[in-house]
Amino acid sequence: MKVNYLEHQTKVNPHQTGLDISVSGLTKYLDGKPLYEDFDLHISSQKITCIFGPNGCGKSTLLNMISGLVPIDSGQLSFGGKPRSEVSLGYVFQNYRDALFPWLRAIQNIEYPLLSAGFSRLKRRARVEELIHQFNVGFDLSRYPYELSGGQQQLVSIMRALATRPHVLFLDEPFSALDYEATLAIRDKLQDVFVETGVTIVMISHDLEEAVYLADHILLLTKRPTRIAERVVFNASRPRTLETLSDPEFVRIKAHSLEVFRREAS
Repeated sequence: MKVNYLEHQTKVNPHQTGLDISVSGLTKYLDGKPLYEDFDLHISSQKITCIFGPNGCGKSTLLNMISGLVPIDSGQLSFGGKPRSEVSLGYVFQNYRDALFPWLRAIQNIEYPLLSAGFSRLKRRARVEELIHQFNVGFDLSRYPYELSGGQQQLVSIMRALATRPHVLFLDEPFSALDYEATLAIRDKLQDVFVETGVTIVMISHDLEEAVYLADHILLLTKRPTRIAERVVFNASRPRTLETLSDPEFVRIKAHSLEVFRREAS
């Protein structure tokens, strides 16, 4: 699906802060059958919420409806009491190869939403330098996307999504196409940025361990017609490290979430 990136950076927020997301009565039919029907959801601000559920339950569709990529059939969406048109949203796609503009250098991809928002060249470069420092970028951003590794391309995608300091950052399985080393590096950088900025993050994951490791709230979904099976809270302090994976509470939360998933997927 080709998407105009501008549609998902609707406004520039000079003082970044997360926003609650409220979904009420959301209904979506696919091929005449209900995918979501009278679905309610609350996503807390300044938290990382990971969505996990059986294949085909509509995880990406839910993310795309909330972010405005896919229209809903009925229902209400609000962001801190505001309509979607009045907030700044960032989106990181699963397929980073298609998401980046191949004719622009990496640094130009990061600058693109700032350029479109009317920032001066000086302010664009200052913001990019801030992101470079924030993510500790050690590769050459003057290269084109095809000259970068998969992990480097996805990091550029995340930096671009954060360029305008969005209220909410959406990520659709951002690590699924990356190798394990790149996944570890980027997820920890993402966690550091979350701690520093407080941006509300909503992420889809196909890896339960990853979801629990990153999330404050794990949203476990059922099969179609999709509803919330359970919302699981994990309050471990940040930054989370590899030691978190052996913490008794992490092990308990992961085991419980797996039990709910198996029940709903069967």
